[in-house]
Amino acid sequence: MLLDRFQRNITYLRVSVTDRCNFRCVYCMPAQGIPRRSHEEILTYEEIAEFVRLAVSQGIRRVRLTGGEPLVRKNLVDLVRMLTGIPGIEDLSLTTNAFLLEEYAAPLSQAGLKRVNISLDTRDATRFSRITRGGSFEKVWRGILAAEAAGLAPIKLNVVVVRGMNDDEIIDLARLTLTHPWHVRFIEVMPFGNQQDWGNGFPPYPQRYFSVQEMRTALEPLQLQPVSSTNHNGPAQEYQIPGASGRVGFISPLGEHFCDKCNRIRLTADGRLRPCLLMDTEVPIREAMRSGEELLPILQQAIDLKPEGHELDELKFPEKRKMADIGG
Repeated sequence: MLLDRFQRNITYLRVSVTDRCNFRCVYCMPAQGIPRRSHEEILTYEEIAEFVRLAVSQGIRRVRLTGGEPLVRKNLVDLVRMLTGIPGIEDLSLTTNAFLLEEYAAPLSQAGLKRVNISLDTRDATRFSRITRGGSFEKVWRGILAAEAAGLAPIKLNVVVVRGMNDDEIIDLARLTLTHPWHVRFIEVMPFGNQQDWGNGFPPYPQRYFSVQEMRTALEPLQLQPVSSTNHNGPAQEYQIPGASGRVGFISPLGEHFCDKCNRIRLTADGRLRPCLLMDTEVPIREAMRSGEELLPILQQAIDLKPEGHELDELKFPEKRKMADIGG
């Protein structure tokens, strides 16, 4: 078991495979993007698999691949196949914007991927293009349907709710669970290197936050009922519209902290272990890996550095990376 100082059992590893993305979502990345790291700075698939194998041997059971946008990295199916062959992984999943998923859903499923989380902040094609700065809703929607056809389930749709941007679509998005066995999860926008101006038509920084309490109020007409899950240990609180096949969830890092249940650690694309998403602390592991050093003490060091909770309430925000550089 990997226990941190607060006796939380760390069983979930998120692995960023690239810092690159084919979208420029307003709450995630500047319009001009972020500086690209060189090929040599990014972990190889073999290095990722080596670290995952170590982590799984110590108690990690769930692995999620993220980016940037993971599907922009070539031959990602090969990495999925490598990880599937590691005994002890109980759940291997992927977070994606689904722009390339129509092409890759079936090969990923065949390689052993279990499920996908997909970012979808609106069903309005024009608004979608504005939020993503050029993305195609139609192509993303086809990717979602392709994932469903490939058996990547349950599909989870992540909706970052921003006042004045998409808070008027909450009911429409939640109703997707009536016609599909999908999980629609509403997420509070996090102050993560995104306090700058987003451009015309978007709210200024002080007006963007839409709390989980407001989300629940907006959804009262749907008469959500709380549900429990036998294998759920993530941050989402889950509900169901009566008669729906899917679920509605809320992730609230600000309105209702879930730090006391945090069971995860992150590996960045450039080989750094990040104990907490919302703090800048990182432990480098890439050079140790390439020089043949023992990695377990470094992993344990990162676990020991996990804080009891983030410090957003004290207006201490992470500043050294953009969200796109970590994968959420």
